[in-house]
Formats: sequence, structure tokens, C-alpha cells
Amino acid sequence: WAAGARGQGVTIAEIDTGVDAALPEFTGRVASGTDFGRLGGDGRIDRDRDPYGHGTSMASIMVGRPGQFGIQGVAPDATLVPVAIPLAGTTDAQSDDRLPEAIRWAADHGAKIISMSLGGVRRHSFNRTACPDDEQQAIYHALREGAILFAAGGNRGAGDNAVEEPGVCLGVVSVGAVDRTGAVAAFSSRHPYLTMTAPGVNIASIGPGGAPFTGDGTSQATAIASAAAALVWSKYPALSGSQVVARLLATLDGRTPRPDPAYGYGRLDAYQAVRAAVPANAPDPVATLVRPFLNQHVAVSRPVQAPAPVEHGANPPGTFTVGSAPRLFQPRVLVAAGVAAGGLVALLLLAALSWAGRRRRRFATVTVTPLAEDQPGRHDEQHQVPRPPGPSAHT
Repeated sequence: WAAGARGQGVTIAEIDTGVDAALPEFTGRVASGTDFGRLGGDGRIDRDRDPYGHGTSMASIMVGRPGQFGIQGVAPDATLVPVAIPLAGTTDAQSDDRLPEAIRWAADHGAKIISMSLGGVRRHSFNRTACPDDEQQAIYHALREGAILFAAGGNRGAGDNAVEEPGVCLGVVSVGAVDRTGAVAAFSSRHPYLTMTAPGVNIASIGPGGAPFTGDGTSQATAIASAAAALVWSKYPALSGSQVVARLLATLDGRTPRPDPAYGYGRLDAYQAVRAAVPANAPDPVATLVRPFLNQHVAVSRPVQAPAPVEHGANPPGTFTVGSAPRLFQPRVLVAAGVAAGGLVALLLLAALSWAGRRRRRFATVTVTPLAEDQPGRHDEQHQVPRPPGPSAHT
């Protein structure tokens, strides 16, 4: 903050349960958004049934101003746009939470950062793909618009290998949680695709009505990582989204060349992300993985221009003459026909002999064992017929 990086000029779209924008801690910070639930609205009402108010709490972690309890967000000068979706536990919960539409809406309404402190479990036994196609296509769209997407890694700990979307989707920065000592939280899910970790234990926040809370989860870690990206972008506004991610990853505490299932590439260090000298060409492994698919998506989406018609002159090109056809019954034609007929007869004889030989070889190599009368159903184990597998859900 002292270096002038407070999130100013950066818009964060928070896809969650909505935000209680009437709180004084949010004065001038929460813009009009949208609500994809059946109740509709501009997102500035928290639909969470829980007093914690998930969307409001995450917003306070990102952009809250200090109020009665002195709790301040990581990027207090950033602008937050609430995008409410009908998640489980809200007053307008639906089976289709419309996350893909929410991602597209956020990207189309100027969000530079899309924060998603949420996740849906995907299991190989129930789901054909790890990331639903409509969701992945929406993420491609947001990346093409220059946005950065953050998502929670999940709170299933080390004993459950189910993946969480949208964190598993290509192009998304997946965030796990660590405590104040830097140790990974026991509840933080382990994934080979995890990008990074951030503080997610005993995190202070403000809920609907202004009540103070402390909470644990990769949701809190995701909100902090999203706000840290806003700090970087406010300090270096000319950077692209990929360059902001590269700066975050280049300055991680305990950075490793390959992602660890518990820590990702390392632990967030917001101070170093703003102050450290980072090369302009620092790598962004998240972009590296998605780039081939993103380019393919662009190629498919781009309209194909029909080629201009070719104009020809009135007359066809070149010249030709029409002559008389040669007579069929000439000596050389008759000789050629005779030779061809003889060759055909020889080929037929050779084919007949070859077929007879193949037939013998085939039956000579096959043995047939009669079935015993007291053992019905036994069959040659060399010719067992494989049985099709039995019938093999976004929560």
C-alpha cells in the first residue's frame, strides 16, 4: 500500500452469493452487478442463507474498508462487481447455477479479475470430463478478453482425489490454503493441477449486517490471491493478465519448478509480487497450458471469409482440335488384347492355387477340443469374448 498499490483502477468480478453492498465498509467500492438467480437484481443483495454471508465476507476480504472492527480488505481501492449465481445454500438455489453465463457476463462487463471462491466436485466414475465444456468455453472467452480467473482448490483435504471445477479448468489459477506459519491447511485439497497457495486459516471478514467473522477455507485463500493480483495490476497497469500471473508466480515463497499437489508452485507473497524485480518475459505456466487450446478456439470462432470469385474471359483458355478416333480392329490392338487375356487366365490359376494353400495352412493351425458332456459351457480360453463394462454426477 505504501508503494501506491491499493488496487486502484482494477475491477474484480466476484462470482458468489451476492454482496450486502449497503455496509459502510463497502461505500464507493461495490458497483452494480447482476444476479442470475430467479429473484434477479444487480448482485448487491447477499442470497446466502448462512449468517456468514459467503459473498459479503469474500468481498470484505478483497475490497472492504476498515469499519467498526478495523477489518480491511487486501485491495481496498479496487472496484468490486458482484455477480450472484443460485448456488446451493442460497435463497434461490437451482440445480443449474449458471456459472458459464456468469463468467461470460463478467468478462463482457470490464472485469480484469474474476474471483470464484467456489467449486463443484467432479469424479471420474460419474463425469465424462473434468471441466464441463460450456464452462471451459466461457473461460476461453474471458481469457480472450484479457481477464485473470481465480478459483478455490477445494476443502476436501488429502484423502479425497476428486477434482474441483472451475479450478481444474484450463486457464484458471487454482488456489489452496496455508496457515500463518506457511504450512498447508489440513482441509486444503491436494491436486496435481494446483497453481498456488494463499492464507486461508483464521481469516477475518465482515458478513451481512456488519457482523465480524473469522473463517477457514480455500475460498478465503482465493479472495486474497485475487486481491493480490489487483495490487500488482494497480502498480503495473500496462501488464497483460498473463504477465500479472507470471509476476505472482515468480515471487512465490518457496517456489518450485513443478507444482506440488499441496502447495502448487508455492505460497503467495503479495509484497514481493509488487516490489520485486521480475523479468518482462517471466513464464506463466497457466497460460502455457491453455494457449494451444485457446488458439484453436480463436480459429474456430473467427468467421471464414469466402474467396473472391475468379473472373474468366469469354473464351476458355488454350486451344484444341477434334480428330477421328482410331480403328479398334488393328493388328497391334488385337495382339495387346490377346496378351492381356492370357495374363488374366494365368493370374486366376495362381489365385486358385494360392487360396487352396492358404486354406490348408489355416486349418492346420487350428485345433478343436470337443466339450465334455459333464462340463457344459466350457470354452477355449484363447477365444474368450470380453464382456462390456457395466454402467459406470456438478454438485
